[in-house]
Amino acid sequence: MAHRNVKPDAAKSLLEGGEGWIYLDVRTEEEFRDAHAVGARNIPVMVRDSTGRMAPNPGFVAQAKKMFPVDARLLVGCASGVRSLRACDLLAAEGYAHLANLSSGFHGRHDATGRVVEPGWQACGYPCE
Repeated sequence: MAHRNVKPDAAKSLLEGGEGWIYLDVRTEEEFRDAHAVGARNIPVMVRDSTGRMAPNPGFVAQAKKMFPVDARLLVGCASGVRSLRACDLLAAEGYAHLANLSSGFHGRHDATGRVVEPGWQACGYPCE
């Protein structure tokens, strides 16, 4: 596995640990504008196509390479941990070796009924803007 899954408390520890971890938010620009972790950078891994459906962002990897060297320490987060997992896989395939997936995302992981089963970054009360 080229990345590890972390819960919000471990994610916060990484960001505050002095090793230079960066929160990479891979949600859409609209989601990011609504609220995000303080200091987070945004590169959407999925974008809306001309029909309004979500589709892979064809420029995701190229944008990441322009913004971060392959030895960057990236904490990757989305809304619930699904898109960020995909982003970690894409980045790992390009040689990024220091990746952590925020497994419950910004809003939290939900079960099939919509109930939050693991709170996300925001619900934990961690710094947002």
